[in-house]
Amino acid sequence: MRAITIMASDNLEQLEQNYLIDPDADGGFFFTTVEAAVNWVHKSSLWPMPMGTSCCAIEFMATACSRYDISRFGAEVNRFAPRQADCMFICGTITYKMALMVRRIWDQMPEPKWAIAAGACACTGGMFRTYSVLQGIDKLIPIDVYISGCPPRPEAIIDGLMTLQKKITTTGKPLDGFFKEHEPRVASQADSLPTSLNLD
Repeated sequence: MRAITIMASDNLEQLEQNYLIDPDADGGFFFTTVEAAVNWVHKSSLWPMPMGTSCCAIEFMATACSRYDISRFGAEVNRFAPRQADCMFICGTITYKMALMVRRIWDQMPEPKWAIAAGACACTGGMFRTYSVLQGIDKLIPIDVYISGCPPRPEAIIDGLMTLQKKITTTGKPLDGFFKEHEPRVASQADSLPTSLNLD
């Protein structure tokens, strides 16, 4: 499936690799696939759900401020309602008590969605090798990008976001499952989470 999109001629030098310029056009048109256009929209308008539980969250806040300005990458709209977010930033230590809540918030986020684990504690449990700390958030939800550091600097968080954007750009079928029909959930029969986690 092919789509024709009109662009201003001053934006032509910023075309991504998936776009083809028509040599016979006057510079006001370019051709692309629907999949590439959807991927470009997804990567350029990420709405993060910050899950900050410790010191890495402070670095994420610094990344969102004017000095580092995460809005340059289309991710300035932090959403604290999971239904409005599509990228979860897990920044900090996740305890077993907090794990059920993280999983519930992840399940409430609509598809397509992505997750970034920022910092040693979110990636592997960090220095907290204790009975109460989850040893890596990837035991609970799928992670797309890992950012190392204790805590990671804002530059590393921006690099992780750019890595996620590159991954989104190469998604083969971005609309798979997007238009599937869901049965309306009855409010009095809401799904319940288990009271304990079995991570074996």
